[in-house]
Amino acid sequence: MKQLLSILFSTAVGFVFSQQALDLQTCLKMADSANLSIRNAALDRSINTAQRSVYLAARYPQLNFNADYKYNAIIQGQVVPGEFFGGPAGTFSTVQFGVPFNLSNTLQLSQILFNPQVNYGLNALKINNDVVAIQERMVTQEIRQQVASTFFNLQALSKQLVFVQSNMANMDKLIRNMDAMVKEGLTIQTESDRLMINKLSLKNSESSLLATKSQLEEYLKILTGMPVDQPIQLQTDGLVEQSLLVDQTTGTYPEIALIETQQRLNQEERKGTNMSYLPNLSFYAAYNYNYNMKPEDDFRVGIEGAFVGLRLDWNLFDGMEKVNKQRMNKFNAEKLSNQRLLTEQQLIMQTKNATRNISVQTSALEVSKEQLKLAERVFNQTEAKFKEGVIGSTDLILAENGLQEAQTNVVSTYIKLRQAELEYLKILGEIR
Repeated sequence: MKQLLSILFSTAVGFVFSQQALDLQTCLKMADSANLSIRNAALDRSINTAQRSVYLAARYPQLNFNADYKYNAIIQGQVVPGEFFGGPAGTFSTVQFGVPFNLSNTLQLSQILFNPQVNYGLNALKINNDVVAIQERMVTQEIRQQVASTFFNLQALSKQLVFVQSNMANMDKLIRNMDAMVKEGLTIQTESDRLMINKLSLKNSESSLLATKSQLEEYLKILTGMPVDQPIQLQTDGLVEQSLLVDQTTGTYPEIALIETQQRLNQEERKGTNMSYLPNLSFYAAYNYNYNMKPEDDFRVGIEGAFVGLRLDWNLFDGMEKVNKQRMNKFNAEKLSNQRLLTEQQLIMQTKNATRNISVQTSALEVSKEQLKLAERVFNQTEAKFKEGVIGSTDLILAENGLQEAQTNVVSTYIKLRQAELEYLKILGEIR
């Protein structure tokens, strides 16, 4: 039944994927729920919560049972003064206490009344949960950046393929016309061969782009948890210049939040060391039933015992261990403070550089699009003159190469802009 349900689910998912074109937001949501790295980061939080539950058990009463069955093959003797049995002073006798068979059962209850380390441990685990949550957020941002980057690379490849395939179709028309002119003796075969060489170059470019596109699609499937054998179709964004940026004042640096949480953990550790100077107090109670047997004398007797008590444990001197721990704690606090200052400086610089790079790439994309329009115009004019026989194939190939270069520049600049935006969003932890 489980296998059948799994097959039906995979089939249904595959059908949805094959019918629906995925946009960036859908891919990101799929990664959030299915990416294994993100799921492992979520499991780390669950593990930390479970650790807190385990640690909480120290506050609860502990009940232990112990049973001991013993056969005394040789009953141990004890030396006692002879006068104990009415003998002369200065003499000693060996007396054996006990019976061959002894069955002991003990039930013990213990309860911590005061232990400062328990509270410290719970507070530390609570803060560590915040650390794990921030780390999960950072992992999620890393995966989202990979998903978005792959998505935009596929967008660029698709556009580049459109350019190349359009150029190939146009080149095929020119070659057919040129072959007709060669047959009529209006031009030489060399002119047609030059165009064929250019077509073969375009064919190689198409094959390379298709192979890269296939690799990126497989990688995107892994990132988003899609079945690797299912087709994938993406919505196109048209290589637009619109920005992915968010208001910087609403974003928070995950790295700074992580260091701040580590500083809180450092402070809690210092408190915990101070609390360890205090004693521990616990309550305990026990019930014991000891059953003794000596079969040859048909002797059998059970002896009960019970007690309750309070236990105080207080380490009065630990060889300066706590003092050295506090010294290490102070060094770590200073290190975290320096690390936070350095990280803040680096993140501010990275944010400014990313913002500046976005502005540059936005302008560059606009310029490259204008260059593409001009290159298309030049190629169309050159193609018209070539058909009229005014110019040769060399000029046409140069114009076609210029067009390809302009097309490549548009795609390349688009990718650089999207990567700059993703870097900016990742710094702020705002890829969503």
